[in-house]
Amino acid sequence: MSSATSGIAVETLEAFAQAWNRHDADALMSYMSDDCVFETSTGPDVFGTRYIGREAVKAGYIEVWTTFPDAHWGDARHFVHGDRGVSEWTFTGTHADGTRVEVHGCDLFTFRGDKIALKNSYRKNRLPLELARGPEALR
Repeated sequence: MSSATSGIAVETLEAFAQAWNRHDADALMSYMSDDCVFETSTGPDVFGTRYIGREAVKAGYIEVWTTFPDAHWGDARHFVHGDRGVSEWTFTGTHADGTRVEVHGCDLFTFRGDKIALKNSYRKNRLPLELARGPEALR
């Protein structure tokens, strides 16, 4: 593990999480480095889907809210150590077809100076709530 020190504090990750819940892409991008990378928790590749550069990362963030218009990350907990950080959360959201998702997840961050260079997102793989609860939940 690197012993480098970043300009990022837990309060920064708290503010970043609040921007996610406001669905505020411009605020999120104010925390990202110019050469930022966002790796999603889903996608065709081993790393999910990778967005590289400010324009692509912003589009990737907006795509999350397009997929889940009511997306929310609750019960957030954060820590920072040197040039790395972690945010743990419970994600809830509803797909356009009405299926609801509720899962635990985390983001692993790499910092460069006072900016986020990499946001690598992970979440549990769980059936939509309606399917997990069985056919009676669909009635």
